[in-house]
Amino acid sequence: EFEFQMALMNKKLGEDVETLFMATSTSYSYLSSSLVKEVARLGGSIKDLVPPVVHDEIFSQLRG
Repeated sequence: EFEFQMALMNKKLGEDVETLFMATSTSYSYLSSSLVKEVARLGGSIKDLVPPVVHDEIFSQLRG
């Protein structure tokens, strides 16, 4: 998957680089930052998808 490819590339670029990624629970595995931002941009609710601070920042950036 993407994270594994990124870890291999990081190792290729720097032998001493260690990459850590954590798998999420299956209840959130369908989410991505791009998807959340797209839902927000189209006026959908992301309230149940992100913490309040992230929600506020996304909508602040969308307002310009």
